[in-house]
Amino acid sequence: MRLQIVNSKNAASLYVVKSIYENGKRSSKVVEKLGTVAGLRKKLNGQDPIEWAKKYVEELNKKEKEEKREVLVKYSPSKLIDKDEQRLFNGGYLFLQKIYHELKLDKICKDISQKYKFDFDLDSILSRLIYGRVIFPSSKLATYELSKKFIEQPEFDLHQIYRALEFLAKETDFIQSSLYENSLKISKRNTGILYYDCTNYFFEIEQEDGDKQYGPSKDHKPNPIVQMGLFMDGDGIPLAFSINRGNMNEQLTLKPLEKKIISDFELSKFIVCTDAGLASEDNRKFNSKDERAFITTQSIKKLKEHLKKWALAPDGWKLSGSDKTYDISKLDEMIDKATPKDKAKIISKVFYKERWIKENGFEQRLIVTYSIKYRDYQRKIRNSQIERAQKAIQNNPTKIKKCNANDYKRFINKTSCTPDGEIADKEIYRIDQALIEKDEAFDGFYSACTNLEDDASEIIKVNHRRWEIEECFRIMKSEFKARPVFLKKDDRIKAHFITCFISLIIYRLLEKRHNEEFTCHEIISELRNMNFKKVKGEGYEPLYTRTDFTDAFHDTFNFRTDYQIVTTSMMKKIFKETKK
Repeated sequence: MRLQIVNSKNAASLYVVKSIYENGKRSSKVVEKLGTVAGLRKKLNGQDPIEWAKKYVEELNKKEKEEKREVLVKYSPSKLIDKDEQRLFNGGYLFLQKIYHELKLDKICKDISQKYKFDFDLDSILSRLIYGRVIFPSSKLATYELSKKFIEQPEFDLHQIYRALEFLAKETDFIQSSLYENSLKISKRNTGILYYDCTNYFFEIEQEDGDKQYGPSKDHKPNPIVQMGLFMDGDGIPLAFSINRGNMNEQLTLKPLEKKIISDFELSKFIVCTDAGLASEDNRKFNSKDERAFITTQSIKKLKEHLKKWALAPDGWKLSGSDKTYDISKLDEMIDKATPKDKAKIISKVFYKERWIKENGFEQRLIVTYSIKYRDYQRKIRNSQIERAQKAIQNNPTKIKKCNANDYKRFINKTSCTPDGEIADKEIYRIDQALIEKDEAFDGFYSACTNLEDDASEIIKVNHRRWEIEECFRIMKSEFKARPVFLKKDDRIKAHFITCFISLIIYRLLEKRHNEEFTCHEIISELRNMNFKKVKGEGYEPLYTRTDFTDAFHDTFNFRTDYQIVTTSMMKKIFKETKK
């Protein structure tokens, strides 16, 4: 690199340039513009700009030479390693750190710190809780110890984590609204469609207290629970959440959080998608006001008899883009006669029928779909459950207990009396064929209600993406190990979930940047395995395997940690890059 002075009519400008070869020809590339001579003279308080620039270029050349030199490390087979010296570090968190700072979470922490005037480093605590939740999910105590595995060491004590949780809980609303605002600067947010769902998390305790109350547990655990309501945008990125009492009717959790989104996020026009369990008439009416709308799953089994009969009738079905009607009872016959190519087309088609219904003065549109593919999937699941039920009967029927609506045990019928009504000597267990036939009648059917007048195929497409919010809960519960919760105080519990929520946003943005090319398990495993050995006085030696995954992540985030050795100065540059 060398200094270049470019004189123009108005000023003399200083540049750092570098010679390069392109297509066999030598040319120059501008590495950095230092400024004008006059401008630099003012900044340097009278120091000679030319002399300063020459020394600056000389320093750059020294650093470049340092980074290119070969590193030779001597090891002795007779010399013990230093006691209690940490030599292994994780660098996978650096990709999370990049998004953390793009979302300006460090600034959010600074704003909270200035408001409450505490003396601990909230940014260091929150960032480590988030990186730990994704890479080394565990308790707060274990997270404190595990965060020492990261190349950049934590700047806080254990007791300060618990103090920080109190302030995070107080500022949950501020954090959520700020995160949304900051996320708009780094990623498009599809807020025209919002998905809402509710789940619960259990505690390893028996006594109810505060928000921890007994309620219907989705994990089927006999423990107190809290409920989490979550809004997700149309692209699968979490938007807002709330924590509610475990014994609260989940249908009542939607409106309060939605009102916060309307006021704090300044959103007013959107479609809310929910499952049937959250779709009370009151919630539907609430989202029929102003510029809002709803799409909600509707159980065909719970429809009134005349509507159920209409929904299951084989005639009157359509395909999107055509006015022709079909009889779905003839589809199997069509498949038998079709060529393999046409057979696949018929199986993949989604037929639909629709009508408007009015109950209690409230009008909504009922859309029912039918798919051979979905029918075969449901039958496959049921057959597997029936097999499990038969094995349970053969092995130890006395251990068969009550079950939920989706459990394989629902197909087991217990008889405790004779056909004459007398008390039987023993209980008889058999497969309930009547229930199987009743279930089969609904195979392949799916329905939704809405107040929208859009094309039915578009509404169906929007509603079918509800699986992504269910996946958000699965990631938090399984990959991030958000349950069971061991914290006791309500504010600390709330803070625990704000860290899970932020972790999920960062993970989702990470996933989207790679067009969902990698699975959740692959991403987390690879980040966890990106370990380095510290080479004293030299830098860090990568101990992980370079793969297509690591290449993709380095290319996306514009820094590399996969050189044979990452010198100390190079690593400092990476730290700086990930904190822009």
